[in-house]
Amino acid sequence: MEKILLGLIGETWHLLLEMAPYLLFGFFVAGVLHLLLPKNKVSKHLAKGDTKSVVKAALLGIPLPLCSCGVIPVAAHLKKQGANKGPLQSFLVSTPTTGVDSILATYSLLGILFAVVRPVAALFSGLMAGIIANNSTKSAPVQQVRTFECPICPDKTPHTHSWREKIVHMFRYAFFELIEDIGTWIVLGIVIGGVISYFVPAEFIHKYLGNPFLAYPLMLLIGIPMYVCATGSIPMVAPLILKGMTPGAGLVFLFAGPATNTATLSFVAGEMGRKSLITYLASIVAGSLIFGLLIDLIWSMSGQDVRLISGGMQMLPDWIHISSAIFLSILILRTFMKKSAQKVSGEGMLITVPDMSCEHCKRTLDTAIRGVAGVNNVNIDLKTKQIEVVGQAERSNIFLVIKDAGYTVQHDE
Repeated sequence: MEKILLGLIGETWHLLLEMAPYLLFGFFVAGVLHLLLPKNKVSKHLAKGDTKSVVKAALLGIPLPLCSCGVIPVAAHLKKQGANKGPLQSFLVSTPTTGVDSILATYSLLGILFAVVRPVAALFSGLMAGIIANNSTKSAPVQQVRTFECPICPDKTPHTHSWREKIVHMFRYAFFELIEDIGTWIVLGIVIGGVISYFVPAEFIHKYLGNPFLAYPLMLLIGIPMYVCATGSIPMVAPLILKGMTPGAGLVFLFAGPATNTATLSFVAGEMGRKSLITYLASIVAGSLIFGLLIDLIWSMSGQDVRLISGGMQMLPDWIHISSAIFLSILILRTFMKKSAQKVSGEGMLITVPDMSCEHCKRTLDTAIRGVAGVNNVNIDLKTKQIEVVGQAERSNIFLVIKDAGYTVQHDE
């Protein structure tokens, strides 16, 4: 038993060592993008229903570190601000499938081929979804609602912040808020990857997942309904590929898994219609299969050169990997300690929001509700999906801002 435990810890620690420096740098870049690209700047590029807007939407979505759940409130806001259906579809497809943090983490474990193909696949699928949506629906030009949007605070009146405030916010978002969003999935992905590395024999993987005709459909079947972020999916797939699963099947899961979950599918169907849902799913499936086949073709033509699908860990000295892994572990541990302390007191109005599932959801709703007149305090418990509103605010106003943020109200007490 002790040998097994030590083996699992060793494999898990190895995966963490490989990913940590690239993840931390990716989080830093994500913080810069968060400061430079507030939602109002993104929305102004999505107002027209033309091909140029679709291209902009896909390109804007690729570097943003939003999962398939976190992209929902952003998409709801963009729709309210006047985003057209084609660009919105493009943004919804390209954003959760990759991100600057996941691109760097992909390179750390799966090498340059996956790191390049993954964002290209996101761009292709986003363009496909957006162009199909533009051609299938003749929507009238949308009048964009122009409002001031501060990336730092909820104040809607035009104002500025000092460079010190901007830098502090950038680091807070990068190394606290973003890790709160995906820290759980990083841990889960690394642990699952460690289990696969230690327990699953290479012969089994090669026999059953080395065949694309079996592996591709299986990865789609697992990935589409599953909720997993673009970064957390990487350590799940890397050990399977290194043990014999066809690299293309790995790309299928890395693409389809983060792009879809039941909450995202419900949002697309409910807010944009069944036709949009079909376009959304078709674009994701087509993109994952086409680029999965492309990766397998390149890998085969290279003579199955393992250097194409092995990570870039050797480029950095050991002390950077070790210090980065320790620092990232501390940040993630802080997230778990913070979550364990979050509870509602039962003193205020209780509202259940069933599609609230991550820290991004929590921050979005917390900010929106605190802006309602009469609200003194807001407590949110993600585990029970309950929001407690303390104050004299009108119940209908609270429900309205929740719905405007892209969420649903199940019931209230």
